[in-house]
Amino acid sequence: MIKKIDLVLDIAGVIASNFSPIYWEDLSSKFEVTYEELIKFRKEVRDELWTGKITEQEFWERLIERFPTIDGSYAKKKLLSVIKPLPALEELLLWSMYANIHLLSNHRIEWIKHIIRPVENSIKSITTSCDVGLCKPQVGIYVVVNSKISSEGKAIFIDDQEKNLIVARNLGWNTILADDKGKWIEKVTQILVRQNTHYLN
Repeated sequence: MIKKIDLVLDIAGVIASNFSPIYWEDLSSKFEVTYEELIKFRKEVRDELWTGKITEQEFWERLIERFPTIDGSYAKKKLLSVIKPLPALEELLLWSMYANIHLLSNHRIEWIKHIIRPVENSIKSITTSCDVGLCKPQVGIYVVVNSKISSEGKAIFIDDQEKNLIVARNLGWNTILADDKGKWIEKVTQILVRQNTHYLN
């Protein structure tokens, strides 16, 4: 019998690529808008966008209102095209044999559906900032996930930003920083397999 533990994964930078700054650089060059102005806009709407205070449609409307030269249809398609699977996504099927997998991310669910869909049967829960109205590293969003995990063992949380790991540690979770070379992936596999080998013996 496999004794599953809880594995909590960030999305952007962990199982899917970040869309910034590549996305904003593309819009800047294609529509002759300065990159600096686009980044200023991103910072202005970030909190409202990630926490669901504005809808996805309202985000696009604000973008086009601010930068009329940008083609909205192109901008939407381009954004989804630059959010691509990272190697760890392919490991979820294996990891789900040993762990209950939970996703925890500052994101818009509309922009990650295409990433999650092929592996959704391997995922136990998904918590995004736009759904709960909170962003990492606010403690509340971690508490939401903590209510979904098993009480029998400590969770393992993987994020690509150290600042997001601190609150998790305070909740008693084990943490791993996702390095950009992907060395953390093998580490997680070894931990999960070793955990259950020890349990079975």
